[in-house]
Amino acid sequence: MGRGKVELKRIENPTSRQVTFSKRRNGLLKKALELSILCDAEVALLIFSPSGKAYQFASHDMHRTIGRFRDERGLPQSSDQRSRSMEFWRTEIEELKRSIDILETRLKHLAGEDISMLGMKELKQVERQIKIGVERIRSKKRRIISEHSNLMKRKHRALQEENSRLQKRLHELHDSYVRSSISGVNACNAYPRILQHGFNH
Repeated sequence: MGRGKVELKRIENPTSRQVTFSKRRNGLLKKALELSILCDAEVALLIFSPSGKAYQFASHDMHRTIGRFRDERGLPQSSDQRSRSMEFWRTEIEELKRSIDILETRLKHLAGEDISMLGMKELKQVERQIKIGVERIRSKKRRIISEHSNLMKRKHRALQEENSRLQKRLHELHDSYVRSSISGVNACNAYPRILQHGFNH
């Protein structure tokens, strides 16, 4: 036999009301957690007890979820959120400025500038960095020179092979011309003899 419909109204007994609040609050928080896990939902839950004590659950950052809700509803961001956002970006800007200053100082040191305040340890470190940089530059130069040299050698071999082919072709043409010339001379020399032989007969 099923339970009858329970009428929803304020529980008058303070003790019963507190017990019911604790049970249902825990059940609601559990359901919020299950919803966020099972459905990959972004869930934010805020509960204030009758005494004003706050309970909350957030699957993601609570402030981000609230901000998203306000954006969805077209509500203005709270001044507290704006101040936190401004503080965040102010901190980021300051951090970037410090990083830029450090990098500019290192560049000056590598260029041999502003090193009067450096101690022996710092000077050795700069010297080591310069040596590593120089070695990398020299290695790159050697690689470029080697590649250029190999390219020039390949071009030189190709030119030599082309030159050999042209010389061979030139010799063939010359030999062909000489043979044709000799054949022509022999024919001319043979012509008087042929004529003379014909007259004798």
